Order: sequence, then C-alpha cells, then structure tokens
Amino acid sequence: MDTYAFLQQYWWAIVSLLGAFLVFLLFVQGGNSLLFCLGKTEEHRKMMINSTGRKWEFTFTTLVTFGGAFFASFPLFYSTSFGGAYWLWMIILFSFVLQAVSYEFQSQAGNLLGKNTYRVFLVINGVVGPVLLGGAVATFFTGSAFIIDKDNMGDTLMPVISRWANGWHGLDALANPWNVVMGLAVFFLARVLGALYFINNIADTELVARCRRSLWGNSVLFLIFFLAFLVRTLVADGFAVQHENGWICMEPYKYLHNFLAMPWVLVIFLLGVTGVLGGIVRTLWKPGYDKGIWLSGAGTILAVFALLLTAGYNHTAYYPSVADLQSSLTLANSCSSRFTLEVMAYVSILVPFVLAYIFYAWRRIDSHKIDADEMKDGHTY
Repeated sequence: MDTYAFLQQYWWAIVSLLGAFLVFLLFVQGGNSLLFCLGKTEEHRKMMINSTGRKWEFTFTTLVTFGGAFFASFPLFYSTSFGGAYWLWMIILFSFVLQAVSYEFQSQAGNLLGKNTYRVFLVINGVVGPVLLGGAVATFFTGSAFIIDKDNMGDTLMPVISRWANGWHGLDALANPWNVVMGLAVFFLARVLGALYFINNIADTELVARCRRSLWGNSVLFLIFFLAFLVRTLVADGFAVQHENGWICMEPYKYLHNFLAMPWVLVIFLLGVTGVLGGIVRTLWKPGYDKGIWLSGAGTILAVFALLLTAGYNHTAYYPSVADLQSSLTLANSCSSRFTLEVMAYVSILVPFVLAYIFYAWRRIDSHKIDADEMKDGHTY
C-alpha cells in the first residue's frame, strides 16, 4: 500500500476511535436527561448530578479532541462542516458550555436563576447533545448540502473553497428523517448507558431500582431507532469512489458491500452490538449485577468504531454532498499533507499513555460508590 494512503486510513481510524469514545461518554448526557425522571427526591437528584459531574470533563475533552483531530488530519472536512454547518455545531457546543456552567453554579449560594433552572439546563444538554451529535454522524451516510470549488483558492478577495448550498447552515440535516432517527438512537443509547452507569456508581437501593426499570423502555426505543437506521443504510445506495479517477458515483448496497469486503470490520461491529445487548440483558436478568456499563460501553465503542470505518474505507466518500456529488469528501481529497500526517503519526504514539492516565484517574474517582452520606459533604456539586 502507498504510504500516503496508509496514513490517510490510519488517521481515519484514529478519528473514528475518538468518535466511538465520544458516543460512549455521552452516558453523562444520557444520565442528565434522566434527572427528573428518576430523581424523585432532592437527595437522589444530588447523587445523580455528582455521579455524572465527575465525568463531564471527559466527554467535553473528547469532543474537543475529536474536532481537533479532524482539523489536523482532514482540514477540508473541518472547514466544510464546522464552517458551513455552523448552526448545528454551535448549538451542540453551546449546549455543552451550558452543561459546564450548570455543574459549577447550580449549588452556588445566591445564584440568581436558582438550582432547578441549572438542572433544567443539564437536561437540555442531555437531550440536545446526543440528538444533534447523532444527526451529525448520520450525515456521513445520508449526505449534506455543500459545494467544493478548489479553484477559489486563487481568488485573492474570497479564497473560500467550500460553501453551504442553502441558508440553513447545518440545520437542514434535521429535515432528513433518517438523520433524526439516528439522533434518537444515540439519545436513547445515551440514556441506557447513563442508567447503567448510575447502577454501577450509586449505592442507593431505591434509585438503582428505578434505573433498572428505566432500562426496559429506553433499550426498546434504542433498538427500534438503531435497527431502522442500520437496515436503511445497508439497503440504500451509497457514495462510492472510483479507484481509477476518484469520481464519485452512487452504488446500490454500498455500505453492505463495505461490511462484506471488510469482514474484520463486520466482526468488530457484531462484537460491539453483542456487547451492548449483553450489558443490558445481564443487568436486567441479574438483580445484583452492576457491571453492565463496562460491557455495554465497550460494545458501544466497537460498534460505532466499525460504523465510522465503514463510512470512510473501501473507496467510500465519508462526507457526501447531496448538492454536488463530485464535491463529496474522501480520505484522499480532504486530508492534510504527507508531512503533517507523518508528524502526527509519531505524536499519536503518546495516545496509549494518555488513555492509561484517564484509566488511572477514572479508577481513583470511582474508588467507592456515591451514597447519601457523601452528599452531606460540602465538596459536592
């Protein structure tokens, strides 16, 4: 394989892995969306907030890292999506900023808005974040309305090579029902993971029992929306790249063909789905089982990782354009220079050490379960 092509695929794998971790870490948002559904008392709500409050930085940092990795490795995607679909991304980022502010101020003495207002903000982030992120990811398979014209690089007055084809600037993604379906699948998955995390992290019999009961409805809704999007994606036409000339064309059953052409990706995906379902089923089947978040969480990472690989590998346009098919972005036409990718590849050697530190910090934070006595401590959210 050509070294440059290998670097392009290597960095798509890194970006896909970061995206997979981000979806797993949305359990923070999912848990927050359950705040008023499961937290029937002030004590229970405080335990839930402190449970997710110790992890929200991981989600926010991963979101920023995901965007940074995309910017460095595939800058044309970054300028096209983040620069063109800015209303969609600005709403997502604003909801996460709202989350950070809410954690810090909801228990501060004398805050003007009141504790419950900030908690409503947490719920808003818990709904808006997963739904819009899921919809944004869905556009990798359904397409977006943008136009690329690299000849504009020579324009000294307006050297902008990408532009959005309508005035909605990303909000038009919500007009495609399949993007909404994927957004709802991610939302209900986040709620499932949030409930599983509470079961693992909180020592309160009544609250944990409510979390277990909530798994039934959220799990069923997740499966309905996820399977609907998956089946539609597998049977729909996909955006293929002709190997000889880079020409973009529509190919029937493209994403199904990708799975069949890359059986190792299919195996990762099936292992991921099995892990997600296994964590849910074991938690529901065994009343004392509280490790479901790790089985379902690992399954989420594997399944999302495989889906994103399918969107970019095997000569596929990972960010297709429905306004101009030939403007669709591929690994080859949207990546950084060979030198940039090589330097970044050396830097990526540090990633395992960062993950090791995160694992260590996570274990230290979760050294014991949250209980009612701990909520009497002044050092709480």
